[in-house]
Amino acid sequence: MCIESICSIHYRGVDFFCVGRELLVSPNVLSIRPNKEAAVDPITDIFRTMQVTAFGLHRLEATAPWGIKQENQAVEKVTPSPKMPPTDLAHFAMLSCGNCWLSVEGIPEPIPLTGGDCFLLAKGTSIVLRDSPRTRPKGTFREIGARANNHVAHYGGGGTPTTIVCGSLSFDRARLKPITQLLPHFILIKADQARTLALHITLQALASEMAQQAPGAEVVATRLAEVLFIQILRAHIAWGPERKKGWLRAIFDPQVGAALSAVHDNVSKPWTVESLAAAAGMSRSAFAVRFKELLGQTPLEYVIEWRMQKAMQLLQQRDKKLIDVARSVGYESDAAFSKAFKRVVGANPGEYLKRSYQNRSRV
Repeated sequence: MCIESICSIHYRGVDFFCVGRELLVSPNVLSIRPNKEAAVDPITDIFRTMQVTAFGLHRLEATAPWGIKQENQAVEKVTPSPKMPPTDLAHFAMLSCGNCWLSVEGIPEPIPLTGGDCFLLAKGTSIVLRDSPRTRPKGTFREIGARANNHVAHYGGGGTPTTIVCGSLSFDRARLKPITQLLPHFILIKADQARTLALHITLQALASEMAQQAPGAEVVATRLAEVLFIQILRAHIAWGPERKKGWLRAIFDPQVGAALSAVHDNVSKPWTVESLAAAAGMSRSAFAVRFKELLGQTPLEYVIEWRMQKAMQLLQQRDKKLIDVARSVGYESDAAFSKAFKRVVGANPGEYLKRSYQNRSRV
């Protein structure tokens, strides 16, 4: 089975139309104006602050018999300083055409994959992809990816073909903390379980873009891979068992969730336990107990931590002065902000920016 159909996707003001294996770009640039009056929900707010970069994208043309393994280095951490938040490197793969079998460390039975299936290795784990459960793997993803010519790698014995789109993703774990704490080591999205049109269309568009050598194909595919990462996380949050745990459980709690939404909607407000309890419609004491029960931290600890995560995003904008960043997250002076930032992040804003740029240059 191959991904071949008509679809469309709107991304960064541009309409993409996927016809069979061809991706057409509409010449009409459209603008979307978000409703500024709408409240910001916490999940959207976290996705808005994240910075994910896709790299190393290539198309693997495998022919039977073939087998590839990924050792338990699926997530590497670049940690220049023990005080600095590390950058995670995750890997993903999508079966574009054909069939294969996936074996995952900790899962007893091999998983059959067909066209349109994709998976994300969110934490270090070992996997094996092969044409048959009986085939022994003889190569690694790293080795075969290094052989890619124009982002296409060929591997196998010349039999039945299978096409796989592979890539890696770099993201700052600290800025996705509430979500990454809940992620399992492995996320699988089957084609028939891609329950949102957006996810299905992104999979189709990525497969189409990687199947051609059109000008700008690498740039478009990279952006689509970054969108795919967010959509996989969003799908996992919506349908996975983690919805009933920790932070997500708090989000869906009618009262504590209301307080969290209030914080994310106005992070610069001088929040107190009393004002948060009022937003939740609870007494101060009952709210404080319920909040810590669900999240494992006090309400003000959460507020401060989220302010620093927002600050990390704002600091990346070079036109922002330090005092502007400070005021955006509820501090009246850059000195007070810098002190709080260092206490939470482990480095002052200048040191954080320097390390952040160094991390990105290593990807």
